[in-house]
Amino acid sequence: MTAAGDRRHRTVEGHEEGRGIRPLTIGLTGPIGCGKSTVARWLARWGAIVIDADVLAREVTAPGSPAHDRILDRFGDAVRGPDATLDRAALGRVVFADPVALSDLEAIVHPAVRPRILKALRDATAARPAAVVVEAIKLVEAGYPELLDEVWLVTCSPDEQATRLAERGMTKTDASQRVDAQRGLAERLAPAATRIIDTNGTPPEAEARVQDALADALTAARAARFAKQNTRSV
Repeated sequence: MTAAGDRRHRTVEGHEEGRGIRPLTIGLTGPIGCGKSTVARWLARWGAIVIDADVLAREVTAPGSPAHDRILDRFGDAVRGPDATLDRAALGRVVFADPVALSDLEAIVHPAVRPRILKALRDATAARPAAVVVEAIKLVEAGYPELLDEVWLVTCSPDEQATRLAERGMTKTDASQRVDAQRGLAERLAPAATRIIDTNGTPPEAEARVQDALADALTAARAARFAKQNTRSV
C-alpha cells in the first residue's frame, strides 16, 4: 500500500473507533469504464464493505433461477448458448443495441436484485465497518439513494472511457454500443449526486481524490451525528 493509502487507512479507522456508531453508507454509480469498480476496490482496501449489484445480478440470473428462465423466454435463441443456458455476451449485444430490449431486461433483473441488495446492506451495516458501499449502475433509478448517506457519481472523459474499455478487451463495436446506451447518463445523475468523483489522470492521482472524498465524507457524517445528538439532548 502507498504511503498515502496508509495515511488514509489510519484516518478511516480513527473516525470509527467506536464500533457502536452506524457506518457511513455510500452509493457508487456512473458510466461504464469510468472506474466505479476501481473506486470500490480502493474503498474496500480502506475498510469498507462493498456490495456489487453486478455480482448480485449474476447470482439472480444464474441457470435454474426464475430470472434466468424469464430472460430466455423474452429474448429466445438469440441469447441461448450451446448448453441451453444464457449467453451473457450475446445478451449484451442485443440489449445495448436496443433501448426497449434493455428496458425489458432491467424489468426482469432489478426486482430480483433489490431484495439481495437490501439484505446485504442490512448485514453489512450490522457488521459496523467504517463504511458500506453499494456499487450499481442503476443506483439512482432504483431508489437506493434514500437508503444511503451519500451518492458518488464516478466520471471520466470520453477518451479515457474509450481507452479503458479497450484495455478490458472490449471490441470497438461493443464499447460503442454500451457508451451509446448510456449517453448523457452522467448529466442525468448529477443532480442526485452528493459528490462527483473525477477519475481522469493517473491511478495515483485518482486514488488521492477518492481518499480525500472519503475522509471528507467521514468527517461530515461524524459532524452530522454529533449535531443530532446535541439536538436530542437539548
